[in-house]
Amino acid sequence: MKIPHLGDFQVQTRVLLITALAAPVGAAAALVAAGLLKLIALITDLSFRWRFGFGTAVPAGTAHRWLLLVMPVIGGLVIGLMARYGSEKIRGHGMPEAIESILVGGSRVQPRVAVLKPTSAAISIGTGGPFGAEGPIIMTGGAVGSLLAQFLRVTTDERKALLVAGSAAGMAATFNAPLASILLAVELLLFEWRPRSYLPVAVAAVTATLVRRPLLGTAPLFGGAHVPDHISPYAYGLCVVAGSAAGLLALGATALVYFSEDLFSRLRIHWMWWPAIGGAIIGVGGLIEPSALGVGYDVIGRLLTGHATVGLIVGVLVVKTLIWGLSLGSGTSGGVLAPMFMVGGALGAAEALVFPHVSPGFWALVSLAGVLGGVMRSPLTGIVFCLELTHEINALIPMVITASAGYLLSVILLKRSVLTEKLARRGLHLTREYSVDPLEVHLVRQLETPAAVTFDSDRAAGEITALLRAAHDAGDCDRLLAQRLYPVLDAHGDLAGVVTRSRMIHADPSDRTPVGDLAVPAVTAHPDETLRALANRMAQHDVSRLLVVTRDERPRVEGIISLRHLLAARRIDLHEEHHAERVLSLRPRRTPAPASVTS
Repeated sequence: MKIPHLGDFQVQTRVLLITALAAPVGAAAALVAAGLLKLIALITDLSFRWRFGFGTAVPAGTAHRWLLLVMPVIGGLVIGLMARYGSEKIRGHGMPEAIESILVGGSRVQPRVAVLKPTSAAISIGTGGPFGAEGPIIMTGGAVGSLLAQFLRVTTDERKALLVAGSAAGMAATFNAPLASILLAVELLLFEWRPRSYLPVAVAAVTATLVRRPLLGTAPLFGGAHVPDHISPYAYGLCVVAGSAAGLLALGATALVYFSEDLFSRLRIHWMWWPAIGGAIIGVGGLIEPSALGVGYDVIGRLLTGHATVGLIVGVLVVKTLIWGLSLGSGTSGGVLAPMFMVGGALGAAEALVFPHVSPGFWALVSLAGVLGGVMRSPLTGIVFCLELTHEINALIPMVITASAGYLLSVILLKRSVLTEKLARRGLHLTREYSVDPLEVHLVRQLETPAAVTFDSDRAAGEITALLRAAHDAGDCDRLLAQRLYPVLDAHGDLAGVVTRSRMIHADPSDRTPVGDLAVPAVTAHPDETLRALANRMAQHDVSRLLVVTRDERPRVEGIISLRHLLAARRIDLHEEHHAERVLSLRPRRTPAPASVTS
């Protein structure tokens, strides 16, 4: 039977307005991202070269090694002061804060956070912090979308769409990776897959990428791995090993961050001073391996082109992991993606020392995808991210293998990711499993109960009460008492309203009032509606039962639907998920022998 009123998606014309608003959000987020990158470069130049410039200076290039120890501490002190007297929201790596504002904050971001978050991140990274700019720019881009939405009369879901659109735009502009940014929004921020949320995110990400081009260029951020067209089957098998190693590294890095956070929480000094202590840890690591400081895009480039020395590989793999995990637990400001790029690349470069040669940066590239799959638990984002960062399409299948292996190991051995663990410690829970709602699959006609009992509107209420009580005393629950909602029909057989069993059974048996005067308007459903639509209607009207009527010109009462039927749909879904059965078998079925007949 055709159901013309139901479609694949529920789309309203307001999606055009929100999608149109996403374009200026994307452009603004791109400008903010470009500004943040320039600000990081400026602070790096001021901190380690004592000059005013926007060049490509890195902490390791300083002529004064003592600055490697001092500047991260100074940066930590500044961030601690900004967090205490500006906004505590600037602490952390950005994405958990964005997720929290969506889950419990109504997708509202304070204006001062939009200014303080990128500023604190620029100070943290510019003074040598081993972090990335993507977390803060995701938070800041989201703030751009949220602030615009807060000036408009929009719903919370529409405000969420604009917040996530700004976040995706900021990430797209930072890395020239629009598709990966859209996927990150879908896998981590939206908590849904609907046109009303996807379309604004896509428009914002594309707009940000287009605005980025004249500002930051169009070349891949990390090129030069030169993966060949043909890869040996042996190498594909080793990709599983590389992915498993990446998953273990992701577990260790996540555990390190929260081990550090637990240690800092035991200190008997105010949390304002913790980033400075984290800065001291960074400084010590910088003295051991200067290349571990800062964003490290230059180091990632060397790893992905096979130009890294053994000393650099080991130094980055050990020192970068330690100072990133320990300092991030101090509550400083910075992202997780760029450090994982470097650590994942170093892991792959170390594997390249013993694995067969494929291309100069092949193992670094696929391990990078594996670490992202394990740390972020967003394998599709990790795969596409690496493709857009390098344009190495020949590495697609190997990256799918490593990202999936890292993801598998991570989800089996670790309950939460480095991002969602932060939320759990704040008393929030986020599920990352998305499936079709079983209430959306089942229609009313499949589960409704026939309305076996109806009452004429002119019948005396007391007579009905006496009838119900007599049935109760006789234990006759078959028809009358089994039904809890009774349709009341007028003289023409049309629906006049409904009465409930509880109201009628407790009425006065001597009451001669017509039951039609006691009836209340019925909240109705139609046989071809989904149970999800009914669940929403029950919540809206605060009722637990609905009367099912046909769509005829003169609606006919057909049945009753209740919360019990909604649970039945859930039980069907649980049965399909947990009940194991063998449908086919190679063994021939035995025909039972005929029973013997004895006289």
